[in-house]
Amino acid sequence: MNQHPFIFSNAPHQRVKRHVAFWLFWAVFQGFLYAFISLSPSMDYLHRLPQTMLDSLLFLPIHIFLSYALMYFVIPVYVVRNKYLSAALWTFAFILATALLSSFLSIYVVLPVREAVLPQGLQMQVHTSPAERGSFHLAFLAGLRGGITVGGLAAAIKLMKHWYVEGQRNLQLQKVAVESQLQLLKAQVHPHFLFNTLNNIFSFTQNTSPAASRMVMGLSDILRYMLYECNQPLVPLEKELKMIDDYIGLETIRYGNRLDLHVDFPGEANGFSIAPLLLLPFVENCFKHGISNMLEQPWLNLQVSITGNLLAVQLVNSKAVSGEPANHPGLGIENVRRRLQLLYPGKHELSITSEDEVFIVNLKLELERMKGVAVAAPPPAMAILEN
Repeated sequence: MNQHPFIFSNAPHQRVKRHVAFWLFWAVFQGFLYAFISLSPSMDYLHRLPQTMLDSLLFLPIHIFLSYALMYFVIPVYVVRNKYLSAALWTFAFILATALLSSFLSIYVVLPVREAVLPQGLQMQVHTSPAERGSFHLAFLAGLRGGITVGGLAAAIKLMKHWYVEGQRNLQLQKVAVESQLQLLKAQVHPHFLFNTLNNIFSFTQNTSPAASRMVMGLSDILRYMLYECNQPLVPLEKELKMIDDYIGLETIRYGNRLDLHVDFPGEANGFSIAPLLLLPFVENCFKHGISNMLEQPWLNLQVSITGNLLAVQLVNSKAVSGEPANHPGLGIENVRRRLQLLYPGKHELSITSEDEVFIVNLKLELERMKGVAVAAPPPAMAILEN
């Protein structure tokens, strides 16, 4: 889609150019088309053309009204949400309103403007009575025909573009999923070997080094979550937050009292689901590119809250003055940006600010309610892992 910005880009200047081009084409096309209709056999095509062009421009606002009502109200609100009966009723109502407006415009605006602007020699003399020329019935039928034509064309273009964009988005999601699976396969270690090894290390360090034992336990919990639960498209939010808390716990052991840490999680996160491993790269980035480069007084503040179905995450951490350059948060953050665009289009806001001594992440995300997410059961406890 990036190869055809004029068609698919949502940038304001591209949208303006696209819409202006469409309506210029429609006005000229309609003017040339109706000039072929022999309303006045005594006049040739070139003499009929000025009047049909003028009529096309005068009827253009009515056609714009109908087209935009269908494209930006009926289709996004009803059609794409499979509310077809409501969509049909609204479409009928808008077409009827367009025909009525066209008939009034034809009688009270088009005819007077035509007589005032065009010379007498360029006005088509239709072989009908004056009453027929000002007939509301005939004007209504003409407006109905023109409205259905342009409204159908605009709606068809909008639907085809919507379906194409959705198809491309689904292809991108499939591509990302395949790439993630390939990366996982490349780095995958059989869980039987992995957990047996961790179990042995845990048993060995339990008496000799309690701190190392706690780190092994925390690492085991994180790996168990990644291996057994993150193969689902959505995971319970409370488990995602628990995994982040375990990761921060590991880093806390590493930094000890040097780290000034403030973490605030919502008291109740049950009932919501989220894409797995969506928040971890932000926390990991704080330690990797910020706190790890500071010799003195590193700090981190993480605030997570839920209002309705809106998740708000604010992550602020210190970083060394000579640390990472601005606007260079790392590959993991760029991957998260891409996942957010694919998984939550129009349902998230992400802002990242990198200043001299502080790194700020603000994320707002519309959560989904749990719908019986099935998650493979992990091994029950560290002491009995993969015997």
